[in-house]
Amino acid sequence: MRVAFTLNGREVEAEVEPNTLLVALLREGFGLTGTHVGCDTGQCGACTVHLDGRAVKSCLILAAQADGRSVLTIEGVAEGGTLHPLQAAFRDRHALQCGFCTPGMVMSGLDLVAHLDSPDEAAIRHGLDGNLCRCTGYRPIVEAIAQTIGEKG
Repeated sequence: MRVAFTLNGREVEAEVEPNTLLVALLREGFGLTGTHVGCDTGQCGACTVHLDGRAVKSCLILAAQADGRSVLTIEGVAEGGTLHPLQAAFRDRHALQCGFCTPGMVMSGLDLVAHLDSPDEAAIRHGLDGNLCRCTGYRPIVEAIAQTIGEKG
């Protein structure tokens, strides 16, 4: 089947099997390997992308479900070589650690930045449920998200 959608701001098309997962299409079809595959069951969050502006686990979404919609991956977050303020906050607060979970954490963090009005730590931690950091360094991740929420006007 043919799917067409907006990927990181540009229109794309692909021929996929009906059971192709979105994460597989992103990684294998479009070479966007910043979206990681961790658990493959939606529990670790390494595969988090945005679908129509909301964070979703791309290992739980069929590629066909993206048809006609907008997908944002970690590769589409920075603009013109300039880091998004949340990416800069991750760098500045040493929230990157081993880096495996970082793309998923940033994508979930962007969802929180867009939808939370205040940098409430409990709300941020709740919003990160389903994103696991195997380095267990959640404090700088939460601080980076809180900083970015606090800085948005």
